[in-house]
Formats: sequence, C-alpha cells, structure tokens
Amino acid sequence: MQKRLGMLLEQMSGGVGESIPFVCQDWANTKAAYRFFSNERVSEEEILRGHFRSTQERLALESGPILILHDTTEFSYQKEKAESLGLLCRPPAGKYNDGRPRYHTVCGILMHSSLAVTTEGLPLGLTAIKFWSRKKFKGTNALKKRINITRMPIEQKESIRWLENMRQSTALLEQPRQCVHIGDRESDIYELFCEAQEAKTHFLVRTCVDRLAGDGGHTIADEMENAPIRGLHDIEVRDRNGEPCKARLLVKYERVKVLPPIGKQRRYPELTLSVIHAIEQDTPPNREAIEWKLITDLPVDSFEAAIEKLDWYSCRWKIEVFHKILKSGCKAEESKLRTAERIVNLISLFCILSWRIFWMTMINRTAPEAPPALVLTRSECHLLDQLVKEKTSSPAKAKPLSAYLIKIARLGGYLARKNDPPPGNIVMWRGMSRLTDIQLGFQLGAALVGN
Repeated sequence: MQKRLGMLLEQMSGGVGESIPFVCQDWANTKAAYRFFSNERVSEEEILRGHFRSTQERLALESGPILILHDTTEFSYQKEKAESLGLLCRPPAGKYNDGRPRYHTVCGILMHSSLAVTTEGLPLGLTAIKFWSRKKFKGTNALKKRINITRMPIEQKESIRWLENMRQSTALLEQPRQCVHIGDRESDIYELFCEAQEAKTHFLVRTCVDRLAGDGGHTIADEMENAPIRGLHDIEVRDRNGEPCKARLLVKYERVKVLPPIGKQRRYPELTLSVIHAIEQDTPPNREAIEWKLITDLPVDSFEAAIEKLDWYSCRWKIEVFHKILKSGCKAEESKLRTAERIVNLISLFCILSWRIFWMTMINRTAPEAPPALVLTRSECHLLDQLVKEKTSSPAKAKPLSAYLIKIARLGGYLARKNDPPPGNIVMWRGMSRLTDIQLGFQLGAALVGN
C-alpha cells in the first residue's frame, strides 16, 4: 500500500490538476489507482500519517513561535445520487408554479484542515485534517426553532472539529506553549479557549461573540468602548480594484475577565484573556473599513505586542491559499470518483501535493539563500541550468535555491522582470509539471543513447 501511495504521489506531482488516467498513462496503473482509492484499508489517516510525521520533525527544528492556522472548506460535486456523498446545503432556487419555494441540493464533502507556519509565513506542513459529510442537511434556522444552540454540548455540534484538530496539532509539538492556534470568527468558541488552557497551548482568534465580562453586569464590548486608544498603526491594503492603498488603524487592547455562556457556567471556568481591537480611523470610499476584534490568552501588555498579534493573525489567509491550490491547482472538485470515501482518499493525497507546491513558493521568499539540495536533485539543477539560461553573464559560482526556483517559475510562465513580485503558486506548479515531463524525456533519451 505504501509503495502504491509513493507511486501515485510521484505520478500526480508530474501532472498537477490532470485526471487519474492522464497521470497514470496506461490502464494497468489507472486500475491500480482506482483500487487504491476504493480499498477499505486505505484511509486519510493512512495516507497522511507519513506527512504528519515529517511535519513533526520540521516543527522540532523551530525555536520560535509556531502558528497553527485552522479553517474549513467545502468540496462540491454534481452527483445524481446525493446518498453517495452527503449534503452540503439546500440553497433556494426560485419557486414552483403554485408559489412553494424550490431548493437546490448541493452534494459534497467538508474538510477542516490545520496548517503549521512560521511567523515569516513558511508552511511547515499539515498537522490535522478532518473530513465529514452530512447525510441529512438541517438548516440552522430550523434548528433554532426547536433548541437553543448555545446550550447544546459541543460534542453534539460540528464545531467539535475545532477542538479535535487543536488536540491533534498540539500533540505533534514537544513544547505546546510554542504553538499559537489561529482561526477566524467561526472558531470563536468558549470550549476552544478552555481546551487550549488544558492543553497548555495558546490561541488567537477573531471574535464575533459579545460575551459577559467582569462581574457579569456588562460585556466585552462595554469594556473595550471605554478602553483608551493605545496607538496608531499604518498598514498597506488593496481596494476593490486591486490597487494598493494605505490604512490607518486605531489600536486598543485590554486584559478582560471573560465569563462562560450562561447555560455552561457550571461546566467551564472564567478566563482572563486579552482583547485587541484594530479599527480603521476613516472609512475609505472604495472598500470596506477594516475592523479586527481579536481575543487571545497571550499577554498583551504593550503596543508592540498588540501589533505582533495583528501580524500573526494576518497570516491566517495562508490556509485559504492552501485551499485554493487544492481546488484550482489540483482541481479536487473535478474528480469523477463516486463515493465519499474514495474522494476523501484522493483529496488527502492532493493535500500533500498542495503543501509541497505552497512550501516551494514560500521558501523562495523566506529562505532564498538556502542550498538547492534542500528542494532539488543534482540532475534537476543541471536540467534547469540547460533549459533556462541566466539573463546576465556572471562569474561561475554556486547558485542559491532562489535562482533555481525562479527558473522553475519561468518554465511555468513567470517573466522574472526587475519589478515583478516573487512567483506565485500557479506558475510554480506549472513549472514543476513541465520540469517533470522534461526530466522524463531526458532519462528516456539517455537510455536510448546508452543502448
């Protein structure tokens, strides 16, 4: 099974985004791939086990804070029978002739992923993955009519995935206090705060719940309303047209005693947490005003510490980039496999490929002077030197990793002009696919000449 997994990874890395028959090239290998994905002994845990082990080794080499980014994404598919996959949602799709509402059933799988990155943004690997599908969709509004959502035990909600991934991710670290779990407003869960405290790790999430604070007679919003402005922070953002512009943020922070939800006060303790508000000073004419409200168990006792936490949270978008590579690069939603189990196995394999593409893109920015052997073999470097000539003649010397990654990007369509930004994921996966094909042709040519 491990041998077939390695072969599939090698085949698919040379044809990112292509179909299984295309990357396998013949019926024997294609049939073996289909058998692998449908094998009852194959699961996402088995496929990702080696990657998690490698991630753990990379984490052990880091001495600074490690950010664990958490997020959920959906993979939707067009299927005649929803039972084979499960349901994602039933959005409205107009009305029948008699006026009754009509709904469209969307089939698919949900994935909650956790990605470890350095504070510089280098992805170190996945730390946890959880897949699930809904056999019967229940709308949130309909559920609210029957029960109080806030009083439901966390174990009965889909939100439990946040806690499960936090536990699995923290278990990979020898020093849990080195880790900071980061999530968007969906992760603003009191049980998650308590889970982090028990695991002796940290969290930094964007808050959307105005919880009771202090003696219970007021809320967090009341305390932050009266908090002093600690300073101004200038950042660069983009407007609706993608043009760069400046934004000035008013920054507040306070240490606040936060109370658990009323229905859960017997089960969970009070917590003393840091709350950070960063609100844009003026409303811009061509985009929405920036308003970040963060909550963390980390101490924030200076303006610099508050800015550091804002910078850490800004790294959260990197997990969305990872999901984009899965969907746009690997084209995970174009799979024709029929059952949820088979698709989950395929997506798990794509997760490893997507991380590698993302890692290669980011290491070019965070460690450009690293040795080429960190990523490429000697034969790959030799091929790149022959395929992509240097634009300027310079004395012969050992080239750093960034020089070869730029060559790979140029194979994928990157122009490498003086003022161009660093190459992105798209040109990197195109370049890697081309390099794999060229290397195969080189090896075949060498074998023919040798004969």
